[in-house]
Amino acid sequence: MTAEAIIGILSSALIETLIMVVISTIFAVIIGMVLAIALILTTKEGPMENKYIYKILDGVINTLRSLPFVILMVVVVPVTRVIVGKSIGTTAAIVPLTIATAPFVARIIETSLKEVDKGVIEAAQSLGATKTQIIFKIMIKEALPSIASGLTLTIISIIGYSAMAGSIGGGGLGAAAITYGYNRFNTPIMIFTVVVLIIFVQFIQSLGNYIYKKLS
Repeated sequence: MTAEAIIGILSSALIETLIMVVISTIFAVIIGMVLAIALILTTKEGPMENKYIYKILDGVINTLRSLPFVILMVVVVPVTRVIVGKSIGTTAAIVPLTIATAPFVARIIETSLKEVDKGVIEAAQSLGATKTQIIFKIMIKEALPSIASGLTLTIISIIGYSAMAGSIGGGGLGAAAITYGYNRFNTPIMIFTVVVLIIFVQFIQSLGNYIYKKLS
């Protein structure tokens, strides 16, 4: 295999990985935020306390978080086919990546919101702030540094999941490493894939640290 061919394969794989990570992160954050707010609203002594809704949401989140990603990918194949029309490939991998990550994001945001100083919330309530204002203008704003730190870890986890997805037909750097590196005993491709993933993770962590400092 020529150097040009290797570069072409790895470039395409990197783009596929970026697509998987970016899109699944966006969907996971949206879903996770909605779940976290629902948990905060319905928790004990919450603005809309409802132990039944809270227990259902809590149980679903815990169940999804307890499943290893490889198993989850197989379990949600029917769902993936319904949503994207196929069960393999970069687009298909986004579905299980989102499902696996959203509960993790929900817990991160829920924990961050619970850590907001009660005094700040009580002060807002005494000034007549509505429940919506307290959540979106007080709690989320105060929790942003913690949320940013948690989302950094989430994105790094998604990078790892995307590489794992590649081993069972998800595309990306994981697929390139297995197909062209491991199966064909091509050590340079394996090494290059590992190096790219390390650089990717280091960049995300550095960016996350920078954002955390800016928000703090």
